[in-house]
Order: sequence, then C-alpha cells, then structure tokens
Amino acid sequence: MQDADTGADKALDGEGLRIGIVRARFNDAITRRLEECCLAELAALGVQGKDVTRVDVPGALEVPLALKMMADSEDYDALVALGCVIRGETYHFELVANESGAGVTRVGLDHPIPIANAILTVENEAQAWARADDKGRDAARVAVEMANLMEDL
Repeated sequence: MQDADTGADKALDGEGLRIGIVRARFNDAITRRLEECCLAELAALGVQGKDVTRVDVPGALEVPLALKMMADSEDYDALVALGCVIRGETYHFELVANESGAGVTRVGLDHPIPIANAILTVENEAQAWARADDKGRDAARVAVEMANLMEDL
C-alpha cells in the first residue's frame, strides 16, 4: 500500500491506531527489552504513547487470557503478545510454547483483531538476547501493518 502522492508506505502508518501490549514477566529482562524495542518502533511508526496500553502478566500461558479481555473490549486496532520461553530439561517448555502460541492464535481468530505474536521460544538465553531487538521491532510493524490491512478489508 503505497501512497500515490508521497510514495510513503501507508501500511506502516501508525497514526491514530490504538495498540494493546501484553508482556509476560517470566524472563523479565528479555521481555522488557522486547517491550522497549516494540514501543520505540511503534513511536517511530507514528503511534502515540497515549494510544498504547501495556499490561503485564506472570508468564506466557497467561498472555492469551489478557489478550482476550483486551480484544473483548473492542478498544484496540491491534494487539501485541510479548514473552520468552527458554527450553529447560523437562517437557514443560513444549507445553508452554505450544499452548501459549495456540492461545494467541485462537484469540486472533475468535476476534476481528490482529495480534502480533512475539513470544520467543528459544533453546537458550543467548538465542533470546540475539532475537529480542528485532522481534520487538517486528511485532510493532506487524501490529501496525495488520491493523491497516483490516481497515482496508
């Protein structure tokens, strides 16, 4: 979606959009970095700080419920899920990774609202840090682009 007059990419124009962010506190330093990068990119795309609502939940499994409540409110144009699940020695990693991802997808399909899923699922902390900046920024761009696409559809 290019603006014919200016050549600007209207798909990434966040002006006037209302964005909700749900951040899991588990692996707090990493998820804070995801959030910082997401917020900086939202601002760069024109989303005003007053139009961003941030909610923290204990972990990745709690993210979908908070997203659902935000989606139910119909106060947002797009939502962002932020979290970090690092593989451990037990099956718990698979459970949390799979169920949080399925829950985020379900909320997005059950409600007419796009959700950018930036819940990292990684083998180790080094992988999480290597991805945090890019994934935080990507989540912001996905949220804005999909909100604009939904408006056009």
